[in-house]
Amino acid sequence: MKFFLDTANIEEIKKAVSWGLVDGVTTNPTLMAKEGRDFKAMVQEISAIVEGPISVEAIGPESEKLVSEAREYSRLSKNIVIKIPMTKDGIKAVRILSKEGVKTNVTLVFSPNQALIAAKAGATYVSPFIGRLDDIGQDGMQVVRDIIAIFRNYGFKTQVIVASIRHPMHVVEAGKTGADIATIPFNVLEKMFSHALTDAGIKKFNEDWIKVQKHGK
Repeated sequence: MKFFLDTANIEEIKKAVSWGLVDGVTTNPTLMAKEGRDFKAMVQEISAIVEGPISVEAIGPESEKLVSEAREYSRLSKNIVIKIPMTKDGIKAVRILSKEGVKTNVTLVFSPNQALIAAKAGATYVSPFIGRLDDIGQDGMQVVRDIIAIFRNYGFKTQVIVASIRHPMHVVEAGKTGADIATIPFNVLEKMFSHALTDAGIKKFNEDWIKVQKHGK
């Protein structure tokens, strides 16, 4: 399973890249706005740090506007993927862009039907938002399982990005479903390193190593 980092923060991206764990980055307007910087400059800086796909979101409500923005953004770097909303106009845009070779990530997906439509339109990626489904009492991961089953039944090449991840167990469950990618917030990625027994073991080994060194003097 590939790890994408769900952030637009340059320092977070640099740190995660230094760990060797970043296969790509996903952004959205909310994450971009948090940084308070020029949009295009941020996209180009992220693209210079990360070799894998960088998802940036087109906002235009109509298909013509979405296609225009997608063409503009895709020229910023060779690894740009355009996030397109799961709407009728969004799907029209995906169909046009896929024929032009522009990679797309259909976002705000909450049902297998929506994912199936996106795949039929030629989307490169589809992003089911599991955390938001969990928030309203639905089983987000079951939606992912259903999407993967449908894609496998018909040989769709569209990859599944498990999005809206809230905690490390979401990543575990995504891996168990066979999802292609999990896009993970930086704070969740940091938590994935930790376990109380690991911390206790390291503490014990360090204490014992100090004793060993004392005996050698």
